[in-house]
Amino acid sequence: MASSSALRPSVGCFSRIGSQIGYGRLASFSTTAQQCSRKTKDNNKNRGVSSLYGSGPREPLSMSDIPLPKPRDFKPKVAVDEDHGLWGFFPEPGKVLWSPKETEEHGRAWAVEELRKKSWEDLHSLWWVCCKERNMLATSKAELLRGKYGFGDREIEARDEEVMKTMRSIKHALTERYYTWQGATDVARSDPEIDMHADDGQVYKPSAYEDEAAPEETWAEDKSAEQEPAKADREPSR
Repeated sequence: MASSSALRPSVGCFSRIGSQIGYGRLASFSTTAQQCSRKTKDNNKNRGVSSLYGSGPREPLSMSDIPLPKPRDFKPKVAVDEDHGLWGFFPEPGKVLWSPKETEEHGRAWAVEELRKKSWEDLHSLWWVCCKERNMLATSKAELLRGKYGFGDREIEARDEEVMKTMRSIKHALTERYYTWQGATDVARSDPEIDMHADDGQVYKPSAYEDEAAPEETWAEDKSAEQEPAKADREPSR
C-alpha cells in the first residue's frame, strides 16, 4: 500500500504553479513588436508654420525677400437718401443719441379737455407723431443697452411715459366721440323726419321746410307793405 505522501503533490509544486499564474496575470498586453524602433524623421513639411502666431517656414523660400503688397484703405461711398423715413428713428440727422439733459427737455402730455376741441385730422396726426417719438426712444434705449453706457435710462422712461399719457388721452377723446355718435344714431332712428336708409342720400326729410313762411307771417308782411305808401302820402313835403 502506497503512502499518503506519495499520493499528495508536494507543497513546492503548488508554490511554483501559483507564482507562474500570478506572473501571467500581471504581464502587460502590447501588440508592438520589440524590434520596431520609433521614427525620428518628420514627414510634415508645414509643421511649425502658423498663421495665428505669424511663424514662417523653417527654411527661406525663393520669394522671401520680395515685400508683400499692402492693402489700401478703401472706403466705398454709399449714396444715402437724406429724406428716408428710417432717419426718424434717431433724434437728429447724424446723431445717434441725445444726452440725458436733452432727453429731459420735453413738455407735458396733452389733456383730454384740450383734445376734445381738435379735429379728426389733428388727432390722427398727433397719434402718429407719438408713435414716431416712441420708436425713436426705443432705438435710443436699445443703443444704450448695446453700448453699456450706464446712463440715460431714467430720462428715456420719463419721456416715454409722457408720450403714452398723450396717446391714452387721444383714445379717451375718440371713445367719447364714438359714444356721442352712437347716441345720436339711436335718436335719429326714432325720428320720423330722418331716414337712415335713404337711397338718394338725403337723410333729413322734414315735413315742412323752414323757408316756407306761415300764413300769419305772410299776412303781416302784406299789411305792413300797404301801410308804408299811405304813410308816405300823409307826410308834408319839405
